[in-house]
Amino acid sequence: MPLSSAEWQVTWFSLCVAGLATLANLVPGIALAWLLAKKSWRGKSLVETAVALPLVMPPVATGLILLKLFGRHGLGGWLEQYAGLEIIFTWKAVLLAMSVMAFPLLVRSARVAFEMTNPRLEQVARTLGAGRLRVFFTISLPLAAKGIIAGTVLSFARALGEFGATFLVAGNIPGRTSVLSVAIYNEIQLGRDGHAFQLLGVSVFFAFLFLWLSEGLLRRQRNGL
Repeated sequence: MPLSSAEWQVTWFSLCVAGLATLANLVPGIALAWLLAKKSWRGKSLVETAVALPLVMPPVATGLILLKLFGRHGLGGWLEQYAGLEIIFTWKAVLLAMSVMAFPLLVRSARVAFEMTNPRLEQVARTLGAGRLRVFFTISLPLAAKGIIAGTVLSFARALGEFGATFLVAGNIPGRTSVLSVAIYNEIQLGRDGHAFQLLGVSVFFAFLFLWLSEGLLRRQRNGL
């Protein structure tokens, strides 16, 4: 049975917001990964732990923190009053939840990629007069590129499959905040198992595809190809 127009809408919305979340994570994720891989500073272990927390905390717990932080009695109230920006139970809440849940995977993969680069090449470039930014963009980043791309693909897959935090901060508003994982849950609750399995098939297809791409890129990174 082909997907209905509503199911296609949920699929495309999920893909688009997951893509935006991944793009939003790229610059801060790569920058933080480089700092964790190449620098030492006081409090580094605290930052590492904080970044990894969404990986081990229940997603609903992360969602509750976001709900309190960006709700009307927190930062969200200030944003709504002074910037006219409403977040909770809008598509922006979906973006926020996906970004937070996917961020650790991008940082971890990019950090490992930076740690695998040969530091002697960077040192040689500096002795030849290259500045830090030039060394980063011409040596460090290209050498770590495959690992960073793999982490980006993996974080996109994680964003696409997010449920707990998204459901708590964005709810399930058809045409506005409903994503694949939440739509599957909703179909099961309504007893429409056939529609749930159709959406499940879509979710499994994309999860398999992006995991396969990520693993392939990581193998190439490890083999130095």
